[in-house]
Amino acid sequence: MAYTQNPNMPKVRRDAVNLVKYRGWSMRKVSLRYGVEPSTVSRWCKKDYCGGFRIILTESSAPKTHPNALSREIINKIIEKRVGRRRCGQVIHRELLREDVKVSLSSVHRTLDRLNLLKKKSPWKRPHDWTPRPEPAFAGALLEVDTVHIHAPDGSRIYVYTLIDLFSRWAYAEIGKNLLARSAAHFVLKAQEKAFFKFQMIQTDHGSEFSTRFSHILKSKDMNHRHSRVRQKDDQAHIERFNRTIQEECLDRTTHTIADFKKALKDYLPYYNNKRLHMGINYQTPLEVLQRCWG
Repeated sequence: MAYTQNPNMPKVRRDAVNLVKYRGWSMRKVSLRYGVEPSTVSRWCKKDYCGGFRIILTESSAPKTHPNALSREIINKIIEKRVGRRRCGQVIHRELLREDVKVSLSSVHRTLDRLNLLKKKSPWKRPHDWTPRPEPAFAGALLEVDTVHIHAPDGSRIYVYTLIDLFSRWAYAEIGKNLLARSAAHFVLKAQEKAFFKFQMIQTDHGSEFSTRFSHILKSKDMNHRHSRVRQKDDQAHIERFNRTIQEECLDRTTHTIADFKKALKDYLPYYNNKRLHMGINYQTPLEVLQRCWG
């Protein structure tokens, strides 16, 4: 906090310095005129380089250092985790605790805010209605499936099929060459082979690739299919968030080609399912949630 709240002090300092440097008054005479110590006038003169023709702003009285300030090593770790994977402050705090780095959540947030690494919400954004959803009771009870459309440099489109289990947050993704019901169904069946639990209910939006044929193929494999409700955007909230995550942390960091996307997904999915902490499951990994369920 500044040591004075008087808004006229910058002008007073300017006038005092002007009397000393321009009119030749002594510092004692100026100090008597303005009711301050001569040493104060001397400090004002040292801060001025224009002969008393510009105002001298009031500086903050906050200390330059603090005995409990974070070390440069901890600050660098916070920056690395924020810039590297774009994780939020809560997850960064938990990851640091797992690495035996003692730091408070408020210190992490202040560091990110001071370095302009926080994505702040707009004050003009209105809250939207929230539609309650049934809570999945076990792994495989409800999974969401969607597709991501990405434009390649040559003008073509690359389709990424994505899937996430709402209970454990276990996810899977694969590159597709087209948007066909058969391709989408085969993606789900391949994800079932990769998973450690049985799929019971698959939820999708109303895209053309999730047509009646898609439902029939899943039904033949003892999987049920339901579409999300119309004009209820929260029905597909989990998969939409996963789509954004996989683009920011994986696909956007590589060349937009099918071969590079396949290689990037092969490296990223084990990290997402086995190492990445998720806020929605109390800062655990999907693998930890599944292992706890299996006992």
